[in-house]
Amino acid sequence: MNNDPLKIYIAAPYSADTKEKRKKNVETVIDAALVLFKKGHFPYVPHLTHWVDERAKKTNIAMEWEGYMRWHRPWLETCDAFLYLGSSKGADLELQMAKDLRKIIFYSVDEVFSVYNKKDVGSVLK
Repeated sequence: MNNDPLKIYIAAPYSADTKEKRKKNVETVIDAALVLFKKGHFPYVPHLTHWVDERAKKTNIAMEWEGYMRWHRPWLETCDAFLYLGSSKGADLELQMAKDLRKIIFYSVDEVFSVYNKKDVGSVLK
């Protein structure tokens, strides 16, 4: 593997019993995306469709779980790599898709390399 930037799809649980837990799940993925971006990569954050879901509910547009899975699949296909942060029905299906598509798979942000040389990191991460 070279040190070129990767487009990385992030999978993790979204659904939860409460609005607060769903928000926390979204924040967890956004936090991981920020780390990946600072390492020089281009993360895809499927959890940002949380805002689509909120708007769909307010405007009475029916959106089902399967629709969101269909929404995300083309992005997963386009990405170079896949970051799996935790198990859920959707994340597990996405992990299997990533394996079937022979994506590079990471299981933590710490496994993802930085595209920057050590000497470049100080200026880039400011």
